[in-house]
Amino acid sequence: MSYLPKPGVTHPGLPKNKLGLTVRDYEGSMSTLCAGCGHDSITAAIIQAFFELEIPPHTAAKLSGIGCSSKTPAYFLDESHGINAIHGRMPPVATGANMANRKLSYIGVSGDGDTLSIGLGHTCHAIRRNVNMLYVIENNGVYGLTKGQFSASAEAGSKDRKGVTNRQAPIDPLLLALSLGATFVARSFSGDKAQLVPLIKAGLVHKGFALLDVYSPCVTFNDHEGSTKSYKYTRQKSLQIVETDFVPPAEEITADYDEGSATTVTMHDGSRLVFRKLDEAYDPTDRNKALLYLQEHNRKGEITTGLLFIDPDVPDLHGIQNTVDRPLNEVPFDALCPGSDMLDTIQAAFR
Repeated sequence: MSYLPKPGVTHPGLPKNKLGLTVRDYEGSMSTLCAGCGHDSITAAIIQAFFELEIPPHTAAKLSGIGCSSKTPAYFLDESHGINAIHGRMPPVATGANMANRKLSYIGVSGDGDTLSIGLGHTCHAIRRNVNMLYVIENNGVYGLTKGQFSASAEAGSKDRKGVTNRQAPIDPLLLALSLGATFVARSFSGDKAQLVPLIKAGLVHKGFALLDVYSPCVTFNDHEGSTKSYKYTRQKSLQIVETDFVPPAEEITADYDEGSATTVTMHDGSRLVFRKLDEAYDPTDRNKALLYLQEHNRKGEITTGLLFIDPDVPDLHGIQNTVDRPLNEVPFDALCPGSDMLDTIQAAFR
């Protein structure tokens, strides 16, 4: 597959972040996706989030599997590390990379087919291991590269372009993630950049596995009447539970909220999330309530968006495994492989 680079001309008036970089410095190649594809809107939101967080591109790692969604990393962060894994195997590749070098900011972009079918087992283990990464599902309910068959996220009753009705119940990645102990669970819509950018920023700084499921309509195979992943249906059925503000650690929170109408969560790096409660009964720090809330509104055919659950206090994979603070790719070989005598000692400890 060939990729065309974007023109190198940059307007001198573009704003710069503290690194002296413009938004253009966080872009990638020209998109080869269909015009109007929701995935390109997600790409724009990712670029904006990295720019605003002032993450040096060379300190990021982007990963993907196979599918339309997995082409997305080619379109942002040209100067970052990256790998396009085989179908469904992005999570274990991300796990290995994260174990080797914990200093990088990891973002995985996958699709509903790549995540919930061939890669389902790998996704589940990445969640329970709490791998420190942002995992973005570009969810369109179909296999776009193989002409629009229903994916595992297609709702029962949804119709394809030919009018065939899907009769199988879907896998909801948010319910799955919550049941597996995920520490950051969110959903958004590719057409809602105002909501999507703060969620991406929050997921990138979250220390642990951050799952962001984004409804991203396929304009070629799944944007027709009868589709439950179309632009029209998603806009009509979206239910925002909380409005999320991301506040970097260097800034002061200034808020004019009524008492009890906002919740603040402090992240491990000192940044904060401020939740304005659109539904007064909703608490994004209560896992059981999040599960029940999501199930209730799924039954009503509503698409719940926003940050459904967060717990910043659970240790990530490195904390669970008690690894050294130094990235393993910087540890000398003799320390990583101390020899057969040390191996015998370790094995004896398990007898």
